[in-house]
Amino acid sequence: MRDAHAVADVRAAEQALMARLPAGTLMSRAATGMAAVCASLLDQVYGSRVAILAGSGDNGGDALYAGALLAGRGSAVTAIAAADRVHAGGLAELRRAGGRLLAAGHGAAGHGAAVAAELGRADLIIDGLLGIGGRGGLREPAAGLAELTERARTDGAVVVAVDLPSGVDADTGVVAGPAIRADVTVTFGTWKPGLLIDPGASYAGAVELVDIGLGPHLGRPAVSALQAADVAEMLPRPSAESDKYRRGVLGLLAGSEQYTGAAVLATGSAIHGGAGMVRLMSAPAALTAARDHWPEAVGSVADARVPRHSVEAAGRVQAWAAGPGMGTGDDAAGLLAAVLATDLPVLVDADGITILAAHRELLSRSEPTLITPHAGELARLTGADRASIEERRLEHATAAAAELGITVLLKGSTTVIAEPDGTVLVNSTGSAWLATAGSGDVLSGLAGALLAQGVGAARAAAAAAYLHGIAGRLASRDAPIGASDLITAIPAAIRSVTQAAPGPRAT
Repeated sequence: MRDAHAVADVRAAEQALMARLPAGTLMSRAATGMAAVCASLLDQVYGSRVAILAGSGDNGGDALYAGALLAGRGSAVTAIAAADRVHAGGLAELRRAGGRLLAAGHGAAGHGAAVAAELGRADLIIDGLLGIGGRGGLREPAAGLAELTERARTDGAVVVAVDLPSGVDADTGVVAGPAIRADVTVTFGTWKPGLLIDPGASYAGAVELVDIGLGPHLGRPAVSALQAADVAEMLPRPSAESDKYRRGVLGLLAGSEQYTGAAVLATGSAIHGGAGMVRLMSAPAALTAARDHWPEAVGSVADARVPRHSVEAAGRVQAWAAGPGMGTGDDAAGLLAAVLATDLPVLVDADGITILAAHRELLSRSEPTLITPHAGELARLTGADRASIEERRLEHATAAAAELGITVLLKGSTTVIAEPDGTVLVNSTGSAWLATAGSGDVLSGLAGALLAQGVGAARAAAAAAYLHGIAGRLASRDAPIGASDLITAIPAAIRSVTQAAPGPRAT
């Protein structure tokens, strides 16, 4: 698990640790780790050219001390001051090691020939402009330095950020204006939420965590990102005594006369996701299509005239997944209401979320409930602006979970899973090739299968998102795919995580 902590908690942990250590110890640890990563990124340290973007705070100090270590190994190091003052101790150490200081001007066109030339010929640029307390986009002269840095990065310079890229909000990942785009971010003590959540995560590049001793002083993480071993531990595995009911039976309300494919995709995904049986309740045309693809599925007609009877007649299930391709009319709403009236865990997706936007009272239930919206669907459900949701994913997902009292999986380049108590899991295994029709139906079936197997709502959502992303990578290999390709790749995705860590629980 990659645990990320809020800025306030990081600050408190730093203060607690510094009270027990000699002055300057934490900065020395950070600078040493920073210099080691930078050295590993250079073809050779001796003779390389290193430029430091130095702000006035401790991040600038970390960068200057790291620069002094590189200068001591033969690098030509130049610090570019983005403020009237820089960290005095770090600058003195850099100068003792042979480094020099330039002052930045204002604006990309006004930095002066010396600054522009220094960045243009640098092999490596260290971003120490802002720390984790920075908010909002970069202002001048930092904004202009960011523009020049991006030009240098395009020309081949390696950009390394201190703790997180300047201009990225550490707590949320929001990028509200100009920001540094790093190739590598060296973060200290713990991950920061903004390194795990887009758009900030996309500015961070590869992230290296340097242990500076904060661990014992850190409390509950603000955000956690699952790794393969975590997912493997969550996945149920059948035992010698397992049968289809112990494996988990998923009730699936999906598809319609018009949208038969949604039923096919969600059913296949649930089967490959480990459900012992899938009971599909749908329109006759969708049932026929699903049976043609998945003869092992059990089907029943969704009769909107008697929705509760239809749900009961579907048979014994351990959880329901509802919504993909089911339509949004009154008949569909009645069927969804009947599913939500059960005392079972329920996942609601796609058309089901559109229905919930008009009937939020259906979410007043005590059983586990998971919704899996994209930004547009969450906007319809909560009334928030779609663009704001896309920019502030963590904020809106956590707010919706708290307001509605349910688990929310917000789809996107970074999937955010929020629980009502404030627990947040994120997933970043996705691929741009997953942006294809039916991909969400596959995710619904996979997460529903895990719910039916007894996995809790948030963990089922996070594990499904992780496997969905891995399946996308395995299926595409950087080439276009369709949603059907994801289904056939799910077993390989599961193998890839279970082989990484032994000991998943048996059912």
